[in-house]
Amino acid sequence: MGERIMAKRLGHRLAGLLVLLVLAGLAAPQSAQADDPTVSAVRLGQHPDKTRFVMELSTAAPYEVFTLSNPYRVVIDLPQVDWQIPENKMGEADVGLVRALRFGLFSPTTSRVVLDAKTPVAIDKVFRLSPREGYPYRLVVDMKRVSQTRFASLSDRRITSEEPLPKPDPQQRAPEPDRGDKRPTIVLDAGHGGVDPGAIGVSGTHEKDIVLDYAKHLRELLESTGRYRVVLTRQRDIFLRLRERIKLAQEAEGDLFISLHANTHNSGKIRGASVYTLSENASDKEAAQLAAKENKSDIIAGVNLGGQTKVVSQILIDLAQRETMNESKHFANVLVDELGQSVKLLGNTHRYAGFAVLKSPNIPSVLVEIGYMTNRQEEQQLLTASHRRKVNQEILDAVDSFFEWQEARRLR
Repeated sequence: MGERIMAKRLGHRLAGLLVLLVLAGLAAPQSAQADDPTVSAVRLGQHPDKTRFVMELSTAAPYEVFTLSNPYRVVIDLPQVDWQIPENKMGEADVGLVRALRFGLFSPTTSRVVLDAKTPVAIDKVFRLSPREGYPYRLVVDMKRVSQTRFASLSDRRITSEEPLPKPDPQQRAPEPDRGDKRPTIVLDAGHGGVDPGAIGVSGTHEKDIVLDYAKHLRELLESTGRYRVVLTRQRDIFLRLRERIKLAQEAEGDLFISLHANTHNSGKIRGASVYTLSENASDKEAAQLAAKENKSDIIAGVNLGGQTKVVSQILIDLAQRETMNESKHFANVLVDELGQSVKLLGNTHRYAGFAVLKSPNIPSVLVEIGYMTNRQEEQQLLTASHRRKVNQEILDAVDSFFEWQEARRLR
């Protein structure tokens, strides 16, 4: 596309007392290594004086267990493990003090289980059992109901094994920008990941998996033109905090940020793609609700938000960001026109709300909802290679039009 288009900008419910999430035939996640400990089952049991969580492991893995508030959660950290239990069981556990559970890779060296608690809870006991009577190693966590005052007094308590967890590796970093490469840099952000599955479709598919597949294919398509340098915020099933996604885009000196997601709705009849840009004032109630849901990603993954700057509420959209927002809106409008040529669109297709992941002050950013996973027909369509090609080809065409528009502006 010749010299760089623009100079870089500044800047169940389950009955009974026992829930058993049994062995599954799922393949190991891409990130798992052959020598990683294996988790073969997890279960919850309600006892008269406590709720007990049990995890079956192939080895006596080290652990760290702690609680978080707002909302109340119990977090169990382990070294990277190979999950051999079905991820579609997440959220089905509603026993005793626990409302739901989820698990997955939290960082390059840490796997995480998050138990959503119904009330303030305290960790009563944590212990391991050696293999016996046909059971492998087991990690046991007992939880008890406590008052809010008692919970607060225990908020800094962490229970750890004698053997420490592996030291955390730095989170993913963007490749160093090639100063001699004058092509625009496109940052593709596959939403959710790891311990945060995102939306779950009617057939049990996970948003995090679908959008990663679309992001990888879109990267191939963009790179095949030779016109763009492409960076993915994540390339595997791993969790990334919202602010880390923005940081990666900044480190890559991105010229355009595209965050890919798949939507859900209470009505199974709703379907269609939509495009969102940033605004503190939502275009409609549904856009506001979607932004609120997406902005809870860090909470879902068991991140302690205490004392941290709230990305959504405390980043000011000042004069320096207005041009970026205008460019984001222009790209969104172009993208809506392109998508409308091949795929069904949601009514009022270009919407806006306070999405944390779109908060970069100097990179035009959009969030694309490729369709609804709660519509059975559209969910199956999203899983096909033909639909993926159609969506991504239209995104490519929109990217071309956007940078042609930027170049025309520069040459005026």
